[in-house]
Amino acid sequence: MTDFRLTDSTLRDGSHALAHQFTEDQVRAIVGGLDLAGVPVIEVSHGDGLGGSSFNYGFSHTDEKLLLKAAVDEANRAKIAVLMLPGIGTKEDLREVADIGVQVARIATHCTEADISEQHIALAKDLGMETVGFLMMAHMISPEELLDQAKLMESYGADCVYVVDSAGAMTMDDARERVALLKANLESQVGIHAHNNLSLAVANSIAALDEGVDQIDGCTTGLGAGAGNCPTEILVAALERSGVHTGVDPFTVMDVAEEVVRPLQPHQGVIDRDGLLLGYAGVYGSFLLHAKRAAERFGVDSKDILLELGRRGAVGGQEDMIIDVAVELERQAAESQASA
Repeated sequence: MTDFRLTDSTLRDGSHALAHQFTEDQVRAIVGGLDLAGVPVIEVSHGDGLGGSSFNYGFSHTDEKLLLKAAVDEANRAKIAVLMLPGIGTKEDLREVADIGVQVARIATHCTEADISEQHIALAKDLGMETVGFLMMAHMISPEELLDQAKLMESYGADCVYVVDSAGAMTMDDARERVALLKANLESQVGIHAHNNLSLAVANSIAALDEGVDQIDGCTTGLGAGAGNCPTEILVAALERSGVHTGVDPFTVMDVAEEVVRPLQPHQGVIDRDGLLLGYAGVYGSFLLHAKRAAERFGVDSKDILLELGRRGAVGGQEDMIIDVAVELERQAAESQASA
């Protein structure tokens, strides 16, 4: 028996790093490899969840329903999961993916907005799906406030509630405190989803495991938003070396990471200045590519954009704020030059 359940999110969170351009062949190759390695849950969706393909978040190369059909077809043992943010995805999206054969619905909200998940969690349960509550940007509120939100998701029927470090801003103490408090006060399972902006994703996941976390997320090669996620293959190897049985073959998952996923984004996993700034400023990971593009377009420094977004407390779904900040910085620079 394993000590926790692993979910690989390469084909959802990793979509951010590839501007949502996954193809059906790539999905088949990744799902087939991860399934062979013994990964029990594989998440497949647009980076911003069901219905995310749009002008605001970035258009997908291939309709996610087609990608999900391919994933379900390739998975012999693994459960296929989706992410959905109420307001981006709809209840009809949930019904359609349930018909495709998706078995796990992960319903995500900002960490203070669990109340908007009630209808979607209830529907997923009615559809016979395992249901996970996903509390994003969990570093922004205290552990006690996070517990209150987690209790709401549990009351709606969530089988598991996740501490989600969307900005990669948590330290090991942050992860421990939040997981420990949820474990002590919830009847549902508790999960952790770590990003690597401070190079702590594996450490935070292991710290959470020390506190009894039931589910952990990873992405092969760390492919994900911002500076990337907890690398699945590194997490598995580190835990197996520590005597923790993961249920995943470390060598097979290494092969998937190196031979299938890494060629898609050879430089993923390098924590550059902007990726580090996301974690330092506590900015949502999916903002990174948008901020870089805005910096180039308006001739400003991406560092200044990210720091200002952090100061304003920007949250997921406020991508339009990136342009506002860039325009303001451009105006300030022009005024400064004019007065010099």
